[in-house]
Amino acid sequence: MYQVLVPVDTNTNRAQHQAQYVARLPNAESTVAATVLYVAPPETFASADEVSFAEVDAAATAAEILERTGVEVDRRVDGGSVSRAIVDAIEDVDADEVVMGGRKRSGVTSVLLGSTVQDVLLSTERPVTVTGERVSLGDGVRRVLVPVDESETRARRQAAYVTDLPGDPSNVEATVFYVFRHQDYAGAPPHEFAEVDSAVAAAEELEAAGVEVERVAEGGEIARRILRAAEDRAVDGIVMGGRKRSGVQKVLLGSTIQDVLLSAERPVTLTG
Repeated sequence: MYQVLVPVDTNTNRAQHQAQYVARLPNAESTVAATVLYVAPPETFASADEVSFAEVDAAATAAEILERTGVEVDRRVDGGSVSRAIVDAIEDVDADEVVMGGRKRSGVTSVLLGSTVQDVLLSTERPVTVTGERVSLGDGVRRVLVPVDESETRARRQAAYVTDLPGDPSNVEATVFYVFRHQDYAGAPPHEFAEVDSAVAAAEELEAAGVEVERVAEGGEIARRILRAAEDRAVDGIVMGGRKRSGVQKVLLGSTIQDVLLSAERPVTLTG
């Protein structure tokens, strides 16, 4: 089974979108098991034992949505440091993916990542998907945008995440996307996908698994091009690669990743 951890807070709207994202994973009713986790903040409760899962509306709502679609659900309540409890749960359930809710700035449409989301992104090697407060998921074939940089290692991890999704890979369509930085001026050199080893490697790995692949190379400002490509193709998610700090095992979020996370209306997965 494809194991998904769904950490929720008290925001029912975010929890609904997290659950809906999981329910739309390929063949979720037969291939996905979800753990819905609520962590009681220490400043709110003296002990997690004081909290009933059923009394946390966001948690109960997420679990009910998942069970209605046939997903097996484990309900959990923990206490203490929220980020630490989530990271511990990732290892405990051996999660294939963590699905977290983003936050909105008041009055604008961009997602403001909360400190818990950032902490988890920086503390786990597992794929983390940030859904935001609006999730637009299509029916039928799952469409993903896979923007790659020059790192073949990261590109292969992005491709591996897509091929490891539950269900038949033939039901997934991927656009492998490379942006030649700022090369959108008159007289700019041609943008050749085949010249980018990382992009070719990702496309070949996806195709070898049975995923239909569109190969695209453009020039311009990277984050803006990624966001436009996601909207133009009405993708179900954007699959980004993480970055590493030298000498330590933590993901360092690059500026492009942060820009996409903060601006995308669609779920963004960071593979590490």
